[in-house]
Amino acid sequence: MTTPTTEGSGTAGAYRVLVLNSGSSSVKYQLLDMADRSRLAVGLVERIGEETSRLVHTPLLGGGAEQRERTGPIADHEAALKAAAEELAADGLGLDSPELAAIGHRVVHGGLRFTEPVVIDDEVLEEIERLVPVAPLHNPANLTGIRTARALRPDLPQVAVFDTAFHTTMPEHAARYAIDTETADAHRIRRYGFHGTSHAYVSRRAAELLGRAPEEVNVIVLHLGNGASASAVAGGRCVETSMGLTPLEGLVMGTRSGDVDPAVTFHLERVAGMSTDEIDVLLNKKSGLVGLCGDNDMREIRRRVDEGDERAALAFDIYVHRLKKYIGAYSAVLGRVDAVVFTAGVGENSAPVRQAAIAGLEELGLVVDADLNEVRSGEPRLISPDYARVAVAVVPTDEELEIADQTFALVGQVHN
Repeated sequence: MTTPTTEGSGTAGAYRVLVLNSGSSSVKYQLLDMADRSRLAVGLVERIGEETSRLVHTPLLGGGAEQRERTGPIADHEAALKAAAEELAADGLGLDSPELAAIGHRVVHGGLRFTEPVVIDDEVLEEIERLVPVAPLHNPANLTGIRTARALRPDLPQVAVFDTAFHTTMPEHAARYAIDTETADAHRIRRYGFHGTSHAYVSRRAAELLGRAPEEVNVIVLHLGNGASASAVAGGRCVETSMGLTPLEGLVMGTRSGDVDPAVTFHLERVAGMSTDEIDVLLNKKSGLVGLCGDNDMREIRRRVDEGDERAALAFDIYVHRLKKYIGAYSAVLGRVDAVVFTAGVGENSAPVRQAAIAGLEELGLVVDADLNEVRSGEPRLISPDYARVAVAVVPTDEELEIADQTFALVGQVHN
């Protein structure tokens, strides 16, 4: 996707986009001015439905950032969005502003139908709801945010941007599981992938960093946060990704196991007497780094490693081993790799993870320059030496900007 221009885009004279990311108990929001792609305000409402609800709002208009915070019970997502709207209005950025062109919503699962962002109507809502069985933790919260925002501004275009959309270009031999086809089709069982807005943004920025068009480069993107995923992107199109039917498959994550033998679930049912729900909680919330060593913060894990903690060291080694496996596998899938790119919280900030993940892969053309790797910066940068056959890069992700770009571009098409 190319970066949209403001000429002819959005509603007449309106260049602002509000990006909403509604979770099960939180709402993150950002207001962006697409005339210069700057942020006007950012905020978070968390612990919705609890007595200890908290709203943190930071206005950025004019370059000054004075954070405001309020605490106290916020009953539901409707109350959360209304509270966020009040904070925006206090800065002269209210939802009733004629400068607001659209609201862009992050939606985790779009199945196979939604391969691009889409203007939300009742039919789109019904399809997102039909996908709840394959995204029970995410789509219901996304739907609540959409319905609340539509009630607040029924006249305003609202756009769904799907985490899965970027991965719908995967060929069938990559997307299909080797199970009975009729069963798989009847229950929509296939590999969908997630973090798509991040992989799309980062792969495109990586091509820019190399001074080439996205269509000319093959990149491996490693999105390493509390949730983690890898993708193989050939000429701007995803051809493989590590997450599958759900975000549980693939890399070792903060609290998720990543790849395990499916028979582990049967074993736990038969031998440990665990229920399906208990196994679900185990693999999604009590596994990964936290299951291995009790911590899911890579900074804390590295501190413990440096102090000689054996459990933390083993957790780190397992995490890195899985990364190496995927880098090698995706190198084979792509055939030619122009860059391996690290992004998201751990990928952008943990030099030891980057160093360890690339160490020993010289035969694949991968080398990290130790000094460049230690540099901390918010800008895209190369951390490989000039002689390396394959570039290694750090590219900060910006999913909110990607959602705003896609939203604004689509609204411009609708109104032109």
